Formats: sequence, C-alpha cells, structure tokens
Amino acid sequence: MTGVRPALKSRLRLMGIAISLSAASLLASVPAHARGPDGIADIAEKVIDSVVNISTSQSVEVKGSRSEMPQLPPGSPFEEFFDDFFKNRRGGSPKGGERGELQPPRKTNSLGSGFIIDASGVVVTNNHVIADADEINVIMNDGTKIRAELVGVDKKTDIAVLKFKPVKPVNAVKFGDSDKLRLGEWVIAIGNPFSLGGSVTAGIVSARNRDISQGPYDNYIQTDASINRGNSGGPLFNLEGEVVGVNTLIISPTGGSIGLGFAVPSKTVAGVVDQLRQFGELRRGWLGVRIQQVTDEIAESLSIKPARGALVAGVDDKGPAKPAGIEPGDVVVKFDGKDVKDPKDLSRVVADTAVGKEVDVIIIRKGKEESRKVTLGRLEDTEKVQQAAAKTKEEPAEKPVTQKALGLDLAALSKDLRTKYKIKESVKGVIVTGVDGGSDAAEKRLSAGDVIVEVAQEAVTSAADIKKRVDQLKKDGKKSVLLLVSNGEGELRFVALSVQ
Repeated sequence: MTGVRPALKSRLRLMGIAISLSAASLLASVPAHARGPDGIADIAEKVIDSVVNISTSQSVEVKGSRSEMPQLPPGSPFEEFFDDFFKNRRGGSPKGGERGELQPPRKTNSLGSGFIIDASGVVVTNNHVIADADEINVIMNDGTKIRAELVGVDKKTDIAVLKFKPVKPVNAVKFGDSDKLRLGEWVIAIGNPFSLGGSVTAGIVSARNRDISQGPYDNYIQTDASINRGNSGGPLFNLEGEVVGVNTLIISPTGGSIGLGFAVPSKTVAGVVDQLRQFGELRRGWLGVRIQQVTDEIAESLSIKPARGALVAGVDDKGPAKPAGIEPGDVVVKFDGKDVKDPKDLSRVVADTAVGKEVDVIIIRKGKEESRKVTLGRLEDTEKVQQAAAKTKEEPAEKPVTQKALGLDLAALSKDLRTKYKIKESVKGVIVTGVDGGSDAAEKRLSAGDVIVEVAQEAVTSAADIKKRVDQLKKDGKKSVLLLVSNGEGELRFVALSVQ
C-alpha cells in the first residue's frame, strides 16, 4: 500500500477483517451438504470405525483334477514312472482323478464390506456378499476378527443383516433420508476394495431412482464415487455422516470403477432392516394385480391426460384388489396418498406398505377418477410364476372362418382352435389366427393363439364385433383402439393398436 495515507490503511484493514468475519459467518450458515468436499476428511475419520470388512468362506465340490494321469500309449516306458508319481501325489490309485470324478471339497473365500447400525453388534451388508457362506466373519477397522451369524436376507433388494458380539465398545452409524438427496450433492463411499483394507472415496449423486432391471423394486442412487470389488455392502454417506445408501453394484466392462456405481437408497434399506431384525424375513404388502405401463396410445384410448399411472391388466381372484372392486382396465394413479407415475412406483409403494393396512386407492375408470379401499395382503416369495402354454402344431379338423381387422386374422373360438392353441375353457373372446408382418399388431407382438377379450373395454364374441367397434372408433376420430388380450392360460394384458 505504498503511498496510501495511514488512516486509509487502517480503514482498509478493518474492512478486510469485517469481510473475513462476514464470510466465515456465511459459511457457517450453509448446510454441510452444500459446502463441497471440505468436510470429507472429518466425516471419514468420524465414521470409518463403523465400517467393517465381511469375510466369508464356503466349501465347494470340485470335479476333475489339474494333476490328471496323462494318456500314454500302451507299453510306454514312462507308464510305470507316471503310475508311481500320481499314486504318491494322491495317496491312491493312478486311476483316481479321472475327468468328472468328485475331488475333496475345497474352501473358497471372499471379501465384502458392511457397516454397524447398532452398538450391540448389528451389521448391514449385501446378500450377495454372504450368499451360500458356511462361515461369516466381521473384521473391524483395527483388524479384530469376530464370528458373525446371519439374522436374515432379502434377495429382492440384495440386503442382509448380521449379528456379532463385540469384544469392546463399537461405534454405530445412523440412516439418513435418501429422499432428500439432490443431484450433484457430495457423497462418500467407504469399503474394502481389492481386499486392501478400509478406504474412502468421494463423488457426487449423478442420478436418483435408477431402474437398471436388477429387481422388482429398483430405485438406485447412481454415484460417480469410486466403487470397486470389495465395496459391495459398504455404506454411502452424506456430509452429515449419515448412511444414505448401500453400495451394491457397478457397471463396468473391466470390473473397475468407471464412474457408474449404484447404491440401494437408505429409505428402502431401513425398512428392510427393521423387518429382518423383527421377523427374520420380509413381509411385503400385496395388492393382487398384474400391471403394465400406460403408453401414450393406451392413455389416449382411456382418455387419460397426461399418460401416467399403472394399468391393471389382471386381477387375482384371491387377492385383496378383487373384493375392493378393482378391475382390469383400471389405472391406479394414487396409492395411500402417494402419486403413482408408473408401474414401478406402484410396486414399490405396495411392497413398503404394512400387511393388513387399509389404504385408499385412486383409479381412473373410463376417464373418471374413483376411489377404492383395499386391505393389503402379504406377498409370498414362494408364489408360482405361471408359464404360457406351449403351442402345438396340430391341424384342426376344420379350417376356421376368418375375418381381417387391425392387421389380424380373427376367428370364433371353436373346440378345434382351443385344442390347437391350448386355450383354456375359461378364456372367452375372439382368437387371432394370423398377423400381418408389417402391421402395428405385429410390432406390438400379437401372435396366433392370442385371444381378444375386449375392445375399448367392451367384451367381444366374434370377429364382426371387433370390426364394428373399430369402425365406430374411426368415425369418432380415435387414433387407437385398446384391446384386452389373453394368452391360453388366461393371463391378460392391454395392447393399443392404431386404427388409422
């Protein structure tokens, strides 16, 4: 400040102090998650002792042997030498170890990560980390190794809960609210990649509610925090030191992190953990419906704007939805006060709702909203998945009389056609006997053997019924027609076809 008067110098110094104090005050008022990575070291130091390594071992049967007796020509001078060598190595006949022969079981080991949620010794990890393990051990950050026992698992969310007896006091971490995560927010992953011991990586939330087709309740948090082998089951922290996710999988062509890591959100995990600790199993809500996406074409056919909700394609005769008056063709747009944007939303909210709870369900039926009360049942993991009946190539005794509509060859359901396509007697409607290759119907995967049950939510019994309804829809200016289609087993789905 050469040439500046002393009074001005003093004033500038005071202003600088005031500005510094003001900046410090402003920084203190900013929430931790908005301050960036400055606090990562402090958070990591605070929580790292709550993150554990999970070591498992299991016995596996091994077929064949790497030290098989070589195939030698009869009378070879080396035959006696190899006989003695292999007999001594295996302690038995040289004929042992033939390809396909069971060898003594051997132990395999694997490592993953987990975290302590209760100081009494309760640990959360991934199910795939401990699956089929004969022995599970928890390894603390200081190297202490303690045998653990399995409390319960949920394969659908890949979550497992373990229990061990701490030899000294341990630190536990708490779940945060994953619903409050924002895109771009800093997060910290702690785990045991490459079996090298605890390590810390940081990144941001890249996306939320990711559905990557891993299970029925996908809603992963996507992060670019480096997640590698051994991180599975480890926690994803926010900058408050709360667990907002469980690191579960990565997408990578090499097996190493390329910035595509996925974590099960804490909101899902917390509910699963509570039930596993209480019951040792999951007790999910069950509505008893089969649902499908509401496409733009289906929405137009049902007079729904904009396209949203979950379309009910079928109702279980023994399920809770049946007595509540929910029918195929209804679109569920709200469940227990929560908006339903797509089928995944409905699957998740139903599964998370307590068994036996009475809930309000808002549906759209023929363009109008209606309310239904449903008392949820329990989803059984052992429920059987019905398989579509295989179609036979037997020719019918008589050639069916067919008519064309919507690019489909249609015929009345006769005894011969039921036999040919294995259609149950309970299935009523008009059967498809052929599909034009370039038609919208072919693109929507309609095929011979499908049965059209309804057109525009009205039952049909003949091809003439279908043609009449389609012609009327064209006159009404409709762009598409909604078909309710059944397979031979009676499983229903909705298909919207263009009428233009």
